[in-house]
Amino acid sequence: MNNELLYRQRREQVENRLTELCHADEVPQKRLLESMNYSLMAGGKRIRPVLTMAFCAACEDDPSLALDLGCAVEMLHTYSLIHDDMPCMDNDDLRRGKPTNHKVYGEWLAMLAGDALQAEAFYTIANCGLHSAQIMEAVKVLGHAAGQRGICGGQYLDLDGEGRKRSVSELFATHGMKTAALIEAACELGCIAADAGVFQREAARRYGQVIGLAFQIRDDILDYEGSSEELGKTIGKDEKSGKFTFVNLYGLEKCCEFVQMNTDEAIRVAEDSFKNSEFLVWLAKELAGRNN
Repeated sequence: MNNELLYRQRREQVENRLTELCHADEVPQKRLLESMNYSLMAGGKRIRPVLTMAFCAACEDDPSLALDLGCAVEMLHTYSLIHDDMPCMDNDDLRRGKPTNHKVYGEWLAMLAGDALQAEAFYTIANCGLHSAQIMEAVKVLGHAAGQRGICGGQYLDLDGEGRKRSVSELFATHGMKTAALIEAACELGCIAADAGVFQREAARRYGQVIGLAFQIRDDILDYEGSSEELGKTIGKDEKSGKFTFVNLYGLEKCCEFVQMNTDEAIRVAEDSFKNSEFLVWLAKELAGRNN
């Protein structure tokens, strides 16, 4: 099957399952559900859950086994975006071409929507139908990516570093946690759904690590030279807020080289570690050249 078509099919599966998992019932807290769904169903590339399904398939198992784990990753990712956009953090007005959650629902409801999505992510894993040992491993992997070793730790370093020049190690640590950790988890969760062994789980983590770094560097490039229309979010905001980025540190040309270098490493890992690596190779190349 054509890889582009396969990507669209898997993204559609994710969209449909997210709709089932977070539908807005006629309940007293319906407006909370509406706020959650406003951000959760706002579109986006669904790269993380697609990666979860892709790694399950790369381990030669049915990718639908990984669907709920992928949806859990997307819920957690969406929570992080809602909170990231709030006035006390990055204070952004635009996300995926729409007003940010707190601009539509207010700060307290946006905060609760993010909190609820984080909780729903782990609830979804607990009810995903895999064996208890797999569920325990999945919770550990996603929890590691979500907390002080992952998204929260990276967000702390990002905000704490505003307005000052940071070292190379600080910059890599920030985005290794804030961006790459959840992508890394998404990849490993696909292996867990397939009940794969240690070798393939480690390979999946490495693929996610380098793809996550390439993804963040590409984001920094687009923030510098892209447009709000293409990206669906405010551009040039990192520079205005005094954030130190890969472009600030290395310049555009070197950043493009880093994206390619990390993409090449992801491709090498995929081809060396998985018999069914064609889609993973294609996706790595697609992400390296994305414009949004």
